[in-house]
Amino acid sequence: MVKILTWKGKTIEELQKIPIEEFSKLIPSRQRRSLSRGMPEKHKGFLERLRKAKKPMKTHCRDMVILPEMVGKKILIYGGKEWVTIELKQEMLGHRLGEFAQTNKKVLHSSPGIGATKSSKFQPLK
Repeated sequence: MVKILTWKGKTIEELQKIPIEEFSKLIPSRQRRSLSRGMPEKHKGFLERLRKAKKPMKTHCRDMVILPEMVGKKILIYGGKEWVTIELKQEMLGHRLGEFAQTNKKVLHSSPGIGATKSSKFQPLK
């Protein structure tokens, strides 16, 4: 028994055939509003380059909505300091690129050193 992956009742092949206006009816309202206002030129340019690309593409467009034609591609999203490699999957449809490239890391504090507090002033140095 082969399990066919679907997204909101449609396979990825069906989603890739429908126009963006039809796809926008399936996504949440914030992304739908963004697509209904039209794509900015930088998003259109990135999408054109992504269609022709053979290797992972770099982008700063963290606010771009993930479309069905982007599924299966690898892209590098800028996170403020480094490039984060993301492979776009069917479950990511309708989300924004920036959601998958965090801009800050969790702070891991170590134990306090000598002189960090008043009480540690009197610790033996050994």
